[in-house]
Amino acid sequence: MEDSTQRAKELYTRFLGSSFNMHREGVLEEYKEFEIMRETEIEWLNDVVVELAKQLSIQDWDAIASLETLSRNYQDSLIVDKATSFASRNMMSADSIVRLIFAEKLVEIIRSHKKVISKELLFSACRVVVQILEDVISQPLIIDPGHELEQLQVKDKRSLNHRAKRSIEEVKELIN
Repeated sequence: MEDSTQRAKELYTRFLGSSFNMHREGVLEEYKEFEIMRETEIEWLNDVVVELAKQLSIQDWDAIASLETLSRNYQDSLIVDKATSFASRNMMSADSIVRLIFAEKLVEIIRSHKKVISKELLFSACRVVVQILEDVISQPLIIDPGHELEQLQVKDKRSLNHRAKRSIEEVKELIN
């Protein structure tokens, strides 16, 4: 890949395809000078999705947060599928904070993709989210070292449960 295309890809992927964020950081004009075709941008975003899916973890929520951010500008059912698949396989071994944040981010991803995903994927993803949130509510509060309730701006198990219940209501709205 030639240097100018590499620079364009670097800018585009660093800002997850967001023209607004590129503008805010003062690099949008530089990016536009490269005159990259939309098909190339989509290819780059697909690469980002695959890479972020590999980075999904029960230790933190950086990758799921990046997928949520990406979902605001780019909708592809692969994002919902990868995030839901990871959640269904791994979230039960995560602490309460990671479960809640992951579920909340997944709700936002589903909301962003609702118009482009199949009903089957919508219902499947919503089912996974509700299961995670119901486990947050029903199971004892578990917090791994390095995670604090203050990170969620909640003070106790009751307020954590309240946020989980609110997210369940958002899921109900999504499927109706």
